[in-house]
This record gives sequence, C-alpha cells and structure tokens, in this order.
Amino acid sequence: MMEHASSFASGFIHPLHGADHLVAMLAVGVWGALAGGRAIRVWPMAFVAMMLVGFATAVSGIAVPFVEPAIWSSLVVLGLLVALAVNAPVWIGAAIIGLFAFFHGHAHGTEAATSSLLAYASGLAIATGALHAAGIGLCRVGSNSIGRIALRTMGAVAAFGGILAMVA
Repeated sequence: MMEHASSFASGFIHPLHGADHLVAMLAVGVWGALAGGRAIRVWPMAFVAMMLVGFATAVSGIAVPFVEPAIWSSLVVLGLLVALAVNAPVWIGAAIIGLFAFFHGHAHGTEAATSSLLAYASGLAIATGALHAAGIGLCRVGSNSIGRIALRTMGAVAAFGGILAMVA
C-alpha cells in the first residue's frame, strides 16, 4: 500500500483530485497565456520549480505555517489576476506564482509516503505542467472577445471560491 501511495501514477493523479490545485494550475496557465510573451513559459516553470521546493521542504520534515490559508489565498489572487487580466512584468508574476507554488508543494509533500518520493514528485510535476498547458489551451481556444470574457469570468469564480473556502 505504501508503494502505491508514492508511485508515479499516484503523484500524477493527486493534483487532479483537489479542486484547489486544479483551479490554481489552470489559472496559472490562463494568466500566462493572457500575458503572452515569456510569461507563457516562465510562469508555469516557476510554479513547478517552487512546488518541488515546497515538496522537498515538507518531506524533509520542515514545518511551514499557514499552508492551507496560503493555498486558498492563491485561488483568490490568481483568480483575480485572471479576472482582471493583470499585465505584470514576468519576474513579478513568477514571484507571485512561485510563492503560492511553494505552499501547494508543501501540502503535497506532507501527504506523500516516504518510499519512491522521486516517482511521486515526477508524476506531480508532470500533471501540474499538463494542467498549466490546459489553461494555456483554454486561453488559446477562447481567444475571441466572448472567450476572453468567459475566461476572465472563470477567474472571478475561482477568486470567489477561494474566499468561500477561507470563511467556511
């Protein structure tokens, strides 16, 4: 059972089961695509890299406070960045995304079993990248004015969902 809980497949499937991770990953991809240029590549890479740092921090036994509030805050902030189509410099977007990614990774790391951590983390990173790509794809498909309104509305819904999760 322990081996299954830390397999590549388990790591890959894990982010697909949590609405918080799913929504945040899609938002990173959508925001990157809305911003265009280097943000399309840099912001998802920043998320995956810092998520793995947070993961490693957790599996090393280092406790970090406010993990859950930071995850819910990521939905609010990333949702608003998409809803408002904020055009941030690439490095600022990467810093914002990286900060939230650390907490997402820490949460995943505390849930991971100790055997086959590399396989689990690999699955987690690939699934996260795939969710970013799906967000970018949504933005590409919805590139007309109606699609952009729909994507920005999705961002507002994500932000509202994050607020609801915080007060619940």
